[in-house]
Amino acid sequence: MAPGTWGSLWPAVVFGLLCYFGAPKVVVWIILCLVAIDAATVCVWFSPAVIEELGDKDPREVVVDEVAGQALVFIGAYASGGREILVTVAVGFLAFRLFDIVKPWPCRLLEKLTGGWGILADDLMAAVYSAVILQICRKLWIGGLG
Repeated sequence: MAPGTWGSLWPAVVFGLLCYFGAPKVVVWIILCLVAIDAATVCVWFSPAVIEELGDKDPREVVVDEVAGQALVFIGAYASGGREILVTVAVGFLAFRLFDIVKPWPCRLLEKLTGGWGILADDLMAAVYSAVILQICRKLWIGGLG
């Protein structure tokens, strides 16, 4: 599996477990915000050294951008149980991976930013697209479960 997929997986699992164990929405929100902010900070601060060391503008070894992006996808979501959790995690995860790989406009343009900003910004934009798709799917499908 690609490193970006592994980097994206753990925020999705954290979100799913928090929802499964009934953590209050505000707790889920705070934890995901902290994950996104911490991962984004690490990406911006430390990626330039990795870029310089490896000579690659977007090294595969850096996956904190995927961590930040995937956490951002779930910040506006909450799932209250069973199948709702599975659908929310699956749609959020798959949508993010799709947009991160395909890089629709302006994701590819944002990659051109310098240093860690270029590594991070395209993933954050992919997360915005994914969050919109997730919310639409939740309204259409999960809304009909209850």
